[in-house]
Amino acid sequence: MATMIPALEISRGTILEIDGQLFTILEYQQYKAGKGNSEARMRMKLRNVATGATTEKVYRTDDKVPKAVVESRAGTFLYADGDMYHFMDGETYEEKAIPSELLGESVKFLQDGMPVEMVVYKERPISVTLPITVDLKIVEAEPGFKGDTAAGGGKKAKTATGLTVDVPLFVNVGDTVKVDTRTGTYISRI
Repeated sequence: MATMIPALEISRGTILEIDGQLFTILEYQQYKAGKGNSEARMRMKLRNVATGATTEKVYRTDDKVPKAVVESRAGTFLYADGDMYHFMDGETYEEKAIPSELLGESVKFLQDGMPVEMVVYKERPISVTLPITVDLKIVEAEPGFKGDTAAGGGKKAKTATGLTVDVPLFVNVGDTVKVDTRTGTYISRI
């Protein structure tokens, strides 16, 4: 069941229910339809929640779009088992599994015991919202040489979760760094 909202009220991450399937808005852009036509339109790039396939849709700005009725619940990441990621529902204390293809790049930030917000549709979790920053341990790092700043003073490092991040030369294996989950960029060493 979906509620109808004006196309102008959509934002990145909004979940739409179109023909019985769920789609997440990846990008959107408002534009004028063409020469002599003053009618504004919204072009949206959507990702199918179930299959991961992307598609584009165009709506007039005064059209109503079907926003899916989802709820947000507190949860905790428990563990990964192959391609399934297991979370504890903070309300029911039940264990819920989400396939990795629904989680996308979020899997590179997940750590045991991490609090998350689960997005639930018809009692089934479909994705998670991560904290804005996470602390990750560096397990691999290129050596940084003193005075080597020709490349901007940075190097690649790999975290325990598998994320590769650009870090300053002074970050070494064993260090813990703060990373922004929205962009995957280094913030600071802890």
